[in-house]
Amino acid sequence: MKHVGRLARTSAVALLCSTTALFAMDFSEAPMLTEMVEAGQLPPVEERLPANPEVITPIESVGVYGGTIRRALGGSNDHNSILRFVGPQGLVRWNPEFTAVVPNVAEAWEVNEDATEFTFTLREGMKWSDGEPFTADDVMFFVEDLLNNEEFYPNAPARFAIEGERMQAEKIDDTTVRFTFAGPYGTFMNELATPLAQEPVIWAKHYCQQFHPTYNPNVQDLVDATEAVEDWAALFRLRCGEVEAPNRWSNPDRPTLDPWVVTEQAYTAGATQVVMERNPYFWQVDTEGNQLPYIDVFNNIVSQDNQALLLEAIAGNIDLQRRRLDGLADRPVIAENRDAGGYEFYNLTPSASNDMAIHLNMTHKDPDMRAAINDRSVREALSIAIDREEIIDIVYQGVGEPWQIGAVPEHPLYNEQLGRQHTEYDPDRANELLDAAGLDQRDGEGFRLLPNGERFAFNVNYSAETTRWGDALEIIREQWQEIGVDVTSSGVERSIYYSRGEANEHDFMVWTAPGGLDPTLSPRNVMAVHPQASWFAIPWTRWYLSGGTEGEEPPASMQRRYELFEEYKATGDPARQQELFAQIHQIAADEFEVIGITKAPQMTGVKNTRLRNVPGAMPASWMYPDPAPTLPQTYFFAPE
Repeated sequence: MKHVGRLARTSAVALLCSTTALFAMDFSEAPMLTEMVEAGQLPPVEERLPANPEVITPIESVGVYGGTIRRALGGSNDHNSILRFVGPQGLVRWNPEFTAVVPNVAEAWEVNEDATEFTFTLREGMKWSDGEPFTADDVMFFVEDLLNNEEFYPNAPARFAIEGERMQAEKIDDTTVRFTFAGPYGTFMNELATPLAQEPVIWAKHYCQQFHPTYNPNVQDLVDATEAVEDWAALFRLRCGEVEAPNRWSNPDRPTLDPWVVTEQAYTAGATQVVMERNPYFWQVDTEGNQLPYIDVFNNIVSQDNQALLLEAIAGNIDLQRRRLDGLADRPVIAENRDAGGYEFYNLTPSASNDMAIHLNMTHKDPDMRAAINDRSVREALSIAIDREEIIDIVYQGVGEPWQIGAVPEHPLYNEQLGRQHTEYDPDRANELLDAAGLDQRDGEGFRLLPNGERFAFNVNYSAETTRWGDALEIIREQWQEIGVDVTSSGVERSIYYSRGEANEHDFMVWTAPGGLDPTLSPRNVMAVHPQASWFAIPWTRWYLSGGTEGEEPPASMQRRYELFEEYKATGDPARQQELFAQIHQIAADEFEVIGITKAPQMTGVKNTRLRNVPGAMPASWMYPDPAPTLPQTYFFAPE
């Protein structure tokens, strides 16, 4: 057996601890499930659990059953807030410290010498939330019928392909499955621990096969009978969901491996609340054999209005949350109402490199606008025409530091040029650069003109839920007016924001930049690799993800980064990995494609004072994704 590096050794220790704790264990369950067992509606708990359930040691104490935990969703497209709490129940997960990959749905794994084969051991007797067995057949269903089906995936997700070849799989027995890649994939276990790689265990074959033509020759009848669905793949996604899609949480009939499952009050269009109840077949127990989760119900109110969410929080109607409550401007009023609301703060260290990254559209549809944006000196001018200190003082309450993108100075991949270049405020120099770039003609209002006579102007949409970006853009609008550049901006619902970006119809987009503490997990700002976040060049992203058959061929510097990234993924040598990624960062620094405003400030969330087993501090990251790796299924309410 050959494990890859430190991560596999850590997981082996975790497996040994779990197994040792099982020998003399009797299992217990929530009272609401005992009633169902006694009524003949459920089998006994020992028949619902796998033969080797994962034993979780709570960080504070063994809990008590019961209660409803209340959170909030910011509108109809905030689905990942559910995922962040219910957890990405993939084959493996991050440990709470975000330092290692540990077992999850898979209780163990082996990796061959050249990291081309990954063999996973599943938990014998594990079941889906409807009581049907979960086996290697479910994993094979994903690989054979979906991943390797070009009608479902015209372009395979990059995390399941190496050297342009899709991952293959072999069923060894009911609890053992082997993944095989065309070349070495040294970073695969890290990829599997992110929230984006749950596909192997997200789709229950016994349920989802009814929407697949291989198993249902009459699937077209279902397609025809379903409004706004054009083919079986769309029907499949509608009924069985995807990793990152609102409809993942819209169908109460879809079996899952999650600690809570959606009820009839699901996440559908117009929903005002989303209610989930405990999964009676959940596969983890605590150290005393109590089946998790402790809390009965997970209830989310849905509101587009951040101020309404703030009022809910200070009234004590939210039990654990930081999303949409982590704005610096809201912190004083939240602090003032802690005692009355019965909550306290918990701390989060952002993994992001920048709280507000500006993605100028290098692939703009207008050729004159594209030419201007692709002129590096123009991007430099726009950057140094931003007075970041003013934005930090007004919008970020003085908490921040002028920054571009890239790892923080404490990280081994820190690159000073990538982080700090062109952050000085120098409008005179900016004017000189724009004049030299050929944007020296102005209209009657003093704004610069493109060669086609149109005003050099940006129309920007930002996600309305993040009001600080709107405030910052208003300041940038005033600052760029001083150099003859026009900006208009408006906050929009997140689905509109995404659709405009995916259609490549934007001038520029703003979003948080990942990569401060985890620069290798989501390198979307230093390479065009993410179809919903590498906004500076979405057509380049499509070219990369499609193996060159779609999108637009990127310039040589981007293609060189793709080559280095593929080599990075293939090697299991940490020193070589760091060397390769450092080269990617240096090219990104030289190209200067994304403009940043400020380092992400420390965050706080609110927590019901009765809620237990919640760490006082945790990382804040989408790749983590908080708070899921701290295992919310172990949270419980202390008795009053």
